[in-house]
Amino acid sequence: MHSLKWLAIFPFLFATAEQVSAQNESKQMVRLAKLVIDSAQLKQYNAFLKEEIETSLKVESGVLTLYAVAEKERPTHITILEIYADPEAYKKHIQTPHFLKYKNGTKAMVKSLELSEVEPLTPALKIKQSKPSN
Repeated sequence: MHSLKWLAIFPFLFATAEQVSAQNESKQMVRLAKLVIDSAQLKQYNAFLKEEIETSLKVESGVLTLYAVAEKERPTHITILEIYADPEAYKKHIQTPHFLKYKNGTKAMVKSLELSEVEPLTPALKIKQSKPSN
């Protein structure tokens, strides 16, 4: 008898979980940061960026993704995909000591910065991260 009750309730629980997930995704803040870095300072910039991203992902639960890429032909042109749980998480992020260290430490290295809020075209898809090999 109890198993019949669970069979009747299970689809409802599954649908509710999907609805909560969709609601959480709609609150997310997604943006692209496009930067051009002074070529003479690129190595220093990349070190600051690596430290800031690693720290943010480790200590800030509201920072869901920070993924930086450089163009092959123009390695001084960097794009960062930023995904935050919500706008409040972003506001907290830009006030953290590690972000301020990055921002102030790289100010003279950044030749241009363009920030764009974007809409995910496939919001249900997640970025898959494999475990690093030893």
